[in-house]
Amino acid sequence: MTWVRQLLAIDRRIIFLLVGAGAALPLLFPLNLPVAVTPRVRAAYDAIDALPPGSKVLLSMDYEPDIMAELFPMSVAVLRHCFRKHVQVIAMTLYPAGTGLGERAISTAAKAEGAVLNRDYAWLGYKSGFQVVMIGIGENLRGMYPVDFYGTPLDSIPVTRHVNSYAQLQMVINLSGSSAADYWIQFAQGRYHAPLVIGCTAVMATDYYPYLSSKQLLGLIGGMKGAAEYERLIDTFGDARRGMDAQSLVHLIVVGLVIVGNAALFISKRSGGDGGGPASGSMTR
Repeated sequence: MTWVRQLLAIDRRIIFLLVGAGAALPLLFPLNLPVAVTPRVRAAYDAIDALPPGSKVLLSMDYEPDIMAELFPMSVAVLRHCFRKHVQVIAMTLYPAGTGLGERAISTAAKAEGAVLNRDYAWLGYKSGFQVVMIGIGENLRGMYPVDFYGTPLDSIPVTRHVNSYAQLQMVINLSGSSAADYWIQFAQGRYHAPLVIGCTAVMATDYYPYLSSKQLLGLIGGMKGAAEYERLIDTFGDARRGMDAQSLVHLIVVGLVIVGNAALFISKRSGGDGGGPASGSMTR
């Protein structure tokens, strides 16, 4: 059959074009596809949502540009939720390249929710030394951060004025794409018993399920999908939901191409063709 042979011999550039269009169009024209919320993301949302106004949380955004696509939208969503609840955020990062990303996430969320520096949040910036910093905060916050990122003494900032250690914090939130999350569990939660919520990349998420079961974590946000779920819970349409729209559409295109290609090959063989010839040559060059 002529149309079957033409389909099997389709130029691979057409497939690339379809996949490219599937990735780009949802970013330009959002589809707003439904997002099912998983219990672990719901638990993270509920833990933050239950904090009374005026509570103080420590947010450590420990990631760099290579995993920005997953964790930056997550940071903005969590920050927006905190600002809406009038929860004061003390933000920091343990990665040098995370300084600009963290500051950008805070400014994006603050602009969206009308939050004000030093009144609603403080930005401590970068400090090296994972374990040393975490233990230092547990013993004496000012020993680690005598001033904030902008050089203002902590005692001059309303958000940090009465915070000396984890004991004055109602929660610690870590958004990380590395082993930093393990250290926050070990020290902030294990040693100082701080309530802890973790956000991580999708490939890391399953590593932290046992900590949810043991109640060492109050909630877990995993990857872009988890960030999209969080955006749905706070009723916003941000970069994570746009990204999931693009990802879902590309998956549908690939699945559709696989089904059509296999169906065409099956019909070709049933009609006496060998399924090779121009088709196999064009797809392997």
